[in-house]
Amino acid sequence: MRSPMGGLVPEVDSDVSATGLAETADQLAPRRAGLDEKSDAWLVGRARELVAITQTPGSADDQAKYVTEVDALLAEARHRGEPRMVAQLLRSAVAVRVQIRDETQGCGALVEELLAHTRRHGIVLLQADAHALSGRMLLADGAEDDALTEAAVALAMLDEDLAPDLTLGRRTWDLLHANTLMDIGLVLTQLGIYETADQVMTKAHRYIRSSANPHMISVHLINRARMLLGWGLRLERIGDEAAAAQRFATAAAIAVALEPPFRDSLFPHSGEVAAADQVPAIGAAHAFANPCAAHLDRLRALTERTRHPLEAVVVAIARARCLEADGRTSEAVDVLAEARARLDDDPAGGGAEPTMRVGLIREFARLSGPDGGERTTSALELYATELELQLWDMRESRIAQLTTRREHERLTRKHGTIARQALQDPLTGLPNRRALDERLDALSSSPNNLPLAVGLVDLDGFKGVNDRMSHAEGDDVLRVVASTLRDALRGSDMVARYGGDEFIVLLPGAPLHAAEAALGRAAASVANLPNDLSHGVTLSIGVVALRPQETAARALARADAAMYQAKRNGGNAVVASDAGDAAPVTDLA
Repeated sequence: MRSPMGGLVPEVDSDVSATGLAETADQLAPRRAGLDEKSDAWLVGRARELVAITQTPGSADDQAKYVTEVDALLAEARHRGEPRMVAQLLRSAVAVRVQIRDETQGCGALVEELLAHTRRHGIVLLQADAHALSGRMLLADGAEDDALTEAAVALAMLDEDLAPDLTLGRRTWDLLHANTLMDIGLVLTQLGIYETADQVMTKAHRYIRSSANPHMISVHLINRARMLLGWGLRLERIGDEAAAAQRFATAAAIAVALEPPFRDSLFPHSGEVAAADQVPAIGAAHAFANPCAAHLDRLRALTERTRHPLEAVVVAIARARCLEADGRTSEAVDVLAEARARLDDDPAGGGAEPTMRVGLIREFARLSGPDGGERTTSALELYATELELQLWDMRESRIAQLTTRREHERLTRKHGTIARQALQDPLTGLPNRRALDERLDALSSSPNNLPLAVGLVDLDGFKGVNDRMSHAEGDDVLRVVASTLRDALRGSDMVARYGGDEFIVLLPGAPLHAAEAALGRAAASVANLPNDLSHGVTLSIGVVALRPQETAARALARADAAMYQAKRNGGNAVVASDAGDAAPVTDLA
């Protein structure tokens, strides 16, 4: 299914079988049962599969069932609460709706949730994608200026040097990075900012290439070919025929390159039917590069397959040029008139890509020539030329706006980064000791902030990681443990790096027994990490309840003593102490 703007929302998972696309909507209901028995990886993979399914035509009933299923998967992910899984399921729920024209109105709340969730958990990559998807949603409503701002924000976020998230794995990280870039590229394509869209899509290709995923490669090539066709038509209309021909030739070369991955993609296809016979932009690319009668049968069949008015425009112009080359100008005019009527009848006005509408009008004026003959035709062409010059100026203005807003966002984020760095540990991204001291002093200064639990966390076996492997591996372990601790606790809890392999946790509003249970769950999360991430490191934790009038230093000293008791008991344990003497031990072994 095409998106409301005529592009394909990128989504992949090479572990998803193409046979999943053969399922009917009636077969989906049983799969919604028993989701609690499915693994996290299955939930994420099935959501990606649904995004791929909705990239192909389907009935309204089927599409509604796909939305219902992805919402069920999201509900299960929310229940489990793993932040990165929830973020990926939220992204899939938005992507499915963006691709179904009647569902775009329901995207707003989900996009806001995705933005808030990724911001809270520091998942910057998917936060950038949320802005890009928001831009696509805004384009469906005709809010082009707001969509431009969203694209600028997303680009600025990716301008930062984002370190790969080790808990996701490098392959998943690369694929999510490619998805985000492709979503941004689609927004820029719809806005007619082809130069920047080309740069973004080229960057996406570097991440896609490493994945060797046929479906993502196919989606990327289709969107890139479509972008080049729009770019070529615009260049052609300002008289740069040579540059336009180059874009058309590149699109045709991409169409040829698409065939092998398309056969192995998740797009449904029968036997050896070529992508050019199934994908409108791909079939049109061949015709634009070499207009002739040989393409007419294919283009006629593709006209019947198009679901989106802008697809119909691309195919109609390609078909008209082939008819013209075959000396059948009258038929070419009829084809263009039909596409123009379809565009005018579309409630959304054909999407938010005015350059395509103007291309159709210009082509119609060029070939039709009213009864006034040559003079009237020349006047219409002059009008179209003037209109194109105005659109070209608009393009220059949009590029300038994009650059300005991107730079503004980049500087704003840089300023925020500098401010955060003063209170942030550079290795783990957690609050540093200075931030901890400020927060603990503020909480301990008033009895109204009680109860307040203070936990001191120390890593068991960390020295051995540094000795056996390297300090770089040790740094990776610290980052993974920090991330796991943060994600296992409440949003209101503070996890700070105290120094070395020690962390402090502040749990405001938590009685000692509740804090002990929460830290026990956090320690269990670390103990259950895959060995290639944790290298066997576990946690010894001491936790105390802050007493009235007790200083922060005294509370930390008591927590430190409780932590050492956990160490003496063999580690991988939580010791809760409400006094300076014996304390109960929660053994996690």
